[in-house]
Parts: sequence; C-alpha cells; structure tokens
Amino acid sequence: MAFSTQGIFDRARDVSSINYAEVKPFLKWVYAWMFVGLLTTAGVAAFVASTPSLVALALNPIVAILSFIVQIGLVIALSAMIKRLSPTAAAMMFMVYAALLGFSLSMVFIAFSLGSIAVAFGTTALLFGAMTMFGFTTNIDLTRFQGIFMMGLIGLFIAIIINVIVGSSFLQFIISLFGVVLFMGLTAYDTQNLKRMATAPELQADGTMVAKYAIFGALGLYINFINIFLFLLQLMGGSSD
Repeated sequence: MAFSTQGIFDRARDVSSINYAEVKPFLKWVYAWMFVGLLTTAGVAAFVASTPSLVALALNPIVAILSFIVQIGLVIALSAMIKRLSPTAAAMMFMVYAALLGFSLSMVFIAFSLGSIAVAFGTTALLFGAMTMFGFTTNIDLTRFQGIFMMGLIGLFIAIIINVIVGSSFLQFIISLFGVVLFMGLTAYDTQNLKRMATAPELQADGTMVAKYAIFGALGLYINFINIFLFLLQLMGGSSD
C-alpha cells in the first residue's frame, strides 16, 4: 500500500539526516503489529481450511464477495480516518481485516501443498527483509517513484481483470512476476516513508499518535508482504492435487 507522509506530518525530515536510534521505538511497534497481523491471518486461514463447514462457507460466492468488500472497506476507512481514530479502534479494525483476509486465504491451504506454501513464505520473508533494509538505508528519495508505483498498481489491476476473462497461463506468469517486483518496490518505498514519519515532532511528542500510526504503517507493510507471498506462490505452483 503506497502512502506518503506528505500532508500527515509536514515537518518530517529528509531521510539522509535520520539515524536509527531516533526512529527505533516507532518502527519496533510497526513491525510488532505487522507480525501480529500475519500471525492472525495464518492462524485463521489454517483453522478455516481444517474445518469443513467453514471451508464450505468460504467457497460460497456471496460470502466471498461480502468478505472482500468488507476488507476493502476496512483498509479505506483505516487509511482515511487514522487521524480521528483512537488506538483501540485502529487496532480492532486492523485485526478484523487480518482475520477476514485469513478467512479468504484459507483456500491457499487447499489449493497448494504445505511445502509450496512454506517455500513461498520463506522466500517472501527474505525478499521483504532485503527490501525493508534497502528502504531504510538508502539515501535515494523514493518518493520520486510514487507516480510509477501508482501506475504499476493500476496496470496490475487491469491485467488481472483481463486475465480473469481470457484465462491465459502466460499472462498469469507475467502478472505474478510483475506483482512480486512491484510490491518489493512498494516495500522499500513504504519503509522509507515510515522512517521519515518517525521523525515528525508531532509523532514523537504524542504516545497516542505513535500507537495508531504504528498500526497504520503496519497495515501497508502487511499488505505488501501478503501480495509478494501470493504472487510468489502462483509463480512456484505446487498444487496440492
């Protein structure tokens, strides 16, 4: 999820002048929340996949569509209302979103073997970690690529819709490869923005803002991680059949 600190914290500093010690407390909470979100998603997905009645519910088209709509609504609401939300409300919205996504992703445990899932997850963790490190350490201002990332997201969405219609395995391969690269780039971009956000005086002076913006930051990184994982899984294959 590409986001910018512009308009949120206008006095956040240039990334080249930021040291780790001053942003460490905020980033620790960001990654803690991201981990909790991933754990919740994985736990719910595994539980649903092992419960026949819940599998039938997840396979119901109406339920699947409603779940997707609620997930999109939660992401939009959390992003748009973060300034007005309390930390508790932000946390609840994030956890509900993570649980609902786990409900939807339960089909992954049915469609793919556990070995493929484990390899895709491990590879995702390595790629995500590398891009997070790059985003944190580089002095290149990645906000210059914001327009490219947004065009990439729009193009990816259009390509996915087209492939739903044409059902091309080659196009699916290109989509998956492009998706991995795009969300790796977004991981670096979002990490740098979080680093910049952490230096804002408004944030450093208010523990409540730290709490809810850590959740906001975790949401963006969480979405990047999930998308890298899903696109990698499609590239690797490994059906459970």
